[in-house]
Amino acid sequence: MSRVKGPVVLCLLPFLLSLCSCATVVAGKLQYPAVAGDPLSHYALTGDILPVLDPSIIRQDSTYYAFSTDVVGVPQSGSLPIRCSPDKTTWTTCGYVFPNGMPSWIQKRLPGVLGLWAPDISWFNGEYHLYYNASILNTQTTLIGLATNTTLDPNDPAYHWVDRGLVLQSRAGDDFNALDPNIFLDADGAVWLTYGSYWSGIKQRQIDPSTGMLLAANPTRYDLATRPDSPDDAIEGASLVRHGAFYYLFVSVDHCCKATVAEDNYKQAVGRSTSAHGPFLDEAGTPMLQGGGSVLLQGNGSWNAPGGGTAYLDDSNGDSLLIFHAQNLSKGGTPFAWVKTLQWTNDWPVLAD
Repeated sequence: MSRVKGPVVLCLLPFLLSLCSCATVVAGKLQYPAVAGDPLSHYALTGDILPVLDPSIIRQDSTYYAFSTDVVGVPQSGSLPIRCSPDKTTWTTCGYVFPNGMPSWIQKRLPGVLGLWAPDISWFNGEYHLYYNASILNTQTTLIGLATNTTLDPNDPAYHWVDRGLVLQSRAGDDFNALDPNIFLDADGAVWLTYGSYWSGIKQRQIDPSTGMLLAANPTRYDLATRPDSPDDAIEGASLVRHGAFYYLFVSVDHCCKATVAEDNYKQAVGRSTSAHGPFLDEAGTPMLQGGGSVLLQGNGSWNAPGGGTAYLDDSNGDSLLIFHAQNLSKGGTPFAWVKTLQWTNDWPVLAD
């Protein structure tokens, strides 16, 4: 969720890739695949798939649930829309995390905030945890909040989102931006919050699984990735997963959702490490703290600025997915949801065409 993005105001936009098998071409410090397929060549999703920004996905029983950013200018009766699918292809609307709008405490902390952004869904300690953002556009006046639920099925009598309040906040002058939360559960039961956008890049703190809040006993903040070669440190939207012997840090790099589609050059990139705290390296061995990253997705002329993605691995059924948004240039840059399968080649993720 870019610091210049926020909830997309459609009056400012016209309503609102590659398969990486051997990254050898260098631009700046990003690594591009020398031989590329095109994961954006075919669009398969149907139903309620637009406009979607910054999606996150999870499965409960036989249903997939996707959560996404509020899009200002699009009529909606609540905050943080939820979509459901039986097959990851056909999607329907199934409610909002906050059906009556954002909690009042958020507007008191951030007067003028227009919507909630970049929700991230996870399951631990017997509950679903939905971390999300509120932010003032183009500033570090940003907070991460939390809501929990024991079920995602809106037809279950137990279905009820509980507002847990503030998790983390950043202010002007801080050396970070508390944007784009993502939860990773390690094999030892530790829960980690990865976050950050621009302003010195991607950070990580440990979460107390019993409360969902920052773990007071561990004040350590880990630095995971930054873009020192980019004037505005254009990196954000991180998600962290483990596959085999490695931890993989997926990020969005460059810019999304600016005043014109032509300015948008968002991309998805990735690096890996043997530790959840880094150092993360791309396929060429460049540290992500030095601007490295192997590019997985970039625009193809029909679809622009793919990013805002979340990687999701489900060991119980073998799912290995990347959910993200991309702008449909034939429809004025409207952001559509995409769900693509991650395949693993030589311990690196690739996206199928």
